[in-house]
Amino acid sequence: MTSTSPHGGLIRVGVVGLSASGGWAATAHVPALAGLDGYELRALSASTAESARAAGEKYAVPLAFASAEELARSEEVDLVVVTVKVPHHLELIRPALEAGKTVFSEWPLGADLAQAEELADLAHRRGVLTGVGLQARSAPSLRYLRDLVADGYVGRVLSTSMLGSGGIGGATYEDNYAYILDVTSGATLLSIPFGHSVDALTMVLGEFREVSALIENLRPEVVHVTSGAVAAKSAEDQIAVTGVLESGAVAAMHLRGGTSRATAFHWEINGTDGDLVVKAVQAPWWWYGGLRLYGARGSDGAPVELPIPARYQRSLTQWAERTAEPACNVAHEYALLRDQITGNLAPDEDGVPDFRHAVRRHRMLERIREAARTGRKVALAGQGA
Repeated sequence: MTSTSPHGGLIRVGVVGLSASGGWAATAHVPALAGLDGYELRALSASTAESARAAGEKYAVPLAFASAEELARSEEVDLVVVTVKVPHHLELIRPALEAGKTVFSEWPLGADLAQAEELADLAHRRGVLTGVGLQARSAPSLRYLRDLVADGYVGRVLSTSMLGSGGIGGATYEDNYAYILDVTSGATLLSIPFGHSVDALTMVLGEFREVSALIENLRPEVVHVTSGAVAAKSAEDQIAVTGVLESGAVAAMHLRGGTSRATAFHWEINGTDGDLVVKAVQAPWWWYGGLRLYGARGSDGAPVELPIPARYQRSLTQWAERTAEPACNVAHEYALLRDQITGNLAPDEDGVPDFRHAVRRHRMLERIREAARTGRKVALAGQGA
């Protein structure tokens, strides 16, 4: 779905959740938008009028609203970006969709599958363009990796293995992230680090046909990073998923809570004719950027680094993936979204994942939980996962 070029050729952006005290919007979205042509950060909203004014002054944003509803109704906003905590997504995305605005939501789309389905259904009824922040799909290195696999670099893919740490789910917690200790928050090791990781894997290699899974909470109590207070944790901190892809290749993924002193992130693709490896400078949140791609095939020895062709950078040289900045792949996703909105996306290029894609990924994660709960293989192919 595309739409026509908005007011004056600029896409006027309103960010829900931009705070003067920092956060993901300030760390990633503001610099990403500032580094791109075609966008104007026009508005923001916060939980109170006072906090909205403070953020507006700090980031030089002309319009500051005390609610997402006011921002959504503004005729000076074309694109609503929602960057708040997952439990609030439903209530804050709905007004923008009802106003008929293009909406970009951070991942996960909802706190659960039902919320994601509700938002995707509303977007479909309103006929609006949507995007979801699974930014690994926009990473130049992973788009190149997908093309290498499709073009036969490794021959027939036999297996793939991914090992990483998720950052969240470790032995300590901070006040801002206390809510993620509760598995019902929708912001868990499975939904966020694993969700980003499995979405990247399936983008490159295709969807899973069936999965088996182990999901464990091995740290039911965690310690506050400064006060030492002990809190109960119901969210998982170990995820191990094995399965078969629709291509027949075997896949294994292990995401661990917290960080590791050993391997931060490692992803291999092994085929009949070669091997590909992805490593990350930025860990544990590897999908931010800073990815390195290595390969070897035929009579080659150890894998060597493969330079990413310039065409995958979309002319975003300031966001070259070697920087490992949080805004890196967010900027590439915004570039894709801009080209969708203005109708300039290349015919052979896919755009950003939309709310329908988010529902498919939410459904997949629910089936993985089912596999872990029952101890049985769960089929995914042909069921919208």
